[in-house]
Amino acid sequence: MKSNISPLTFLIVLFLVQLACNAPAGDETPDTFATLNGLYTASALTQEASGAQAFTATPGLPLPTAAGSETSIALTNTAIPSSPITASRCDAAAFLSDVTYADGSLVARNSTFVKIWRIQNTGTCTWTRSYSIVFSGGDAMNGPAATSLKKNVGPGETIDLPVTLTSPNKDGHYRGYWKLRNAAGALFGIGNLADTAFWVDIKVTGPSYIAYSFVNNYCNANWENNNVTLPCPGSDGASEGYVLKLNTPVMENGSAEDEPGLLTAPKDSNNGMITGQFPSFAVLAGDRFRTLVNCQYNSKKCDVIFRLDYKINGQVKTLASWHEIYEGQFYPVDLDLSSLAGQSVKFILVVHSNGPQNNDNAIWLNPHILRQGIIPTSTSTFTSTFTPTITSTSTITFTPTVTFTPTITFTPTSTFTPTDTTTSTLTTTPTDTPTP
Repeated sequence: MKSNISPLTFLIVLFLVQLACNAPAGDETPDTFATLNGLYTASALTQEASGAQAFTATPGLPLPTAAGSETSIALTNTAIPSSPITASRCDAAAFLSDVTYADGSLVARNSTFVKIWRIQNTGTCTWTRSYSIVFSGGDAMNGPAATSLKKNVGPGETIDLPVTLTSPNKDGHYRGYWKLRNAAGALFGIGNLADTAFWVDIKVTGPSYIAYSFVNNYCNANWENNNVTLPCPGSDGASEGYVLKLNTPVMENGSAEDEPGLLTAPKDSNNGMITGQFPSFAVLAGDRFRTLVNCQYNSKKCDVIFRLDYKINGQVKTLASWHEIYEGQFYPVDLDLSSLAGQSVKFILVVHSNGPQNNDNAIWLNPHILRQGIIPTSTSTFTSTFTPTITSTSTITFTPTVTFTPTITFTPTSTFTPTDTTTSTLTTTPTDTPTP
């Protein structure tokens, strides 16, 4: 009779008998994992010898190894995925916005400008004044290698980071990368790993010029205070409010500027206001309104709202506003006016007290409209107007050589000479008398 016992079953039974024979005497409990490990090893070796498919390892047990082999059987079970845990970082940042010069802004060649990023501290450590913003690559644009922070920034707080740059003297697209550096000299930035740089991105398009200066034309504006007309220039300290031109204004941080500015003081009352409406100006695409706004030096309780309004077809709208207090800093303004292109606009400079007026002396530093291109020259202006024709050229009408010269009208040499007529009449009359 043929046996139905498989070789695998026979080997397992034989192995168990050997274990029983070699088991130590007494009541000691056998090592369960050691016994199971031996069974799985024997089973694996048997299947390997018979060419059967390898088994799947059981978690919690050591992997068996074939005799004389250095290769372990591969683990085929998959680990259960766990939820990602974000590790806390001491130094980390998040980009919030471009305060000035959004990506792709147009800047004239060789022009100085101030780029400002608004950044949030998303780490667990406070950024001190020992921290810096540093250039990390790309186009440096003559910027500083590093600039220290002006104040401490705690976790969750935000800061505006300014850098003064100069655009290249050649048309093109330029981008510079910047990061933060802690007190130990380690760099960090934004993003999930706090290692991504933030950047300034501009397009240089050629020369530019000041198309309109608000300072030079400030007394052409209608200055009012709560619908009461104010004189221009005003009187320093006048309670009804006043406007004055400052040739060397002293900024909030104590520095004297070499550019002119307008000192605008609201009416001495709660939420007092002063406005200056300028004559109509034809805006072109690419025009930009630029200035620096801040409180005058030593106006320590200054708390004001700067505003740029405009009037079209009798309607007044606000283009932008900026809240300023006396904290030793100033705010650069750079507004693209392209949305008003093709229209005749009356711009209005507005300052009003944020609450009661208390030494609210507000300065607009060199407010102007910047235009791309080359400033029109006087030669090109006159050639089209004063053409050398008799009807339009004023020089022919008023030149004294044509109208008032006495050689043409008053010369007596051709009109009053008596030599020919008088002499002939007197000499011919006596010749007709006959001789006796």
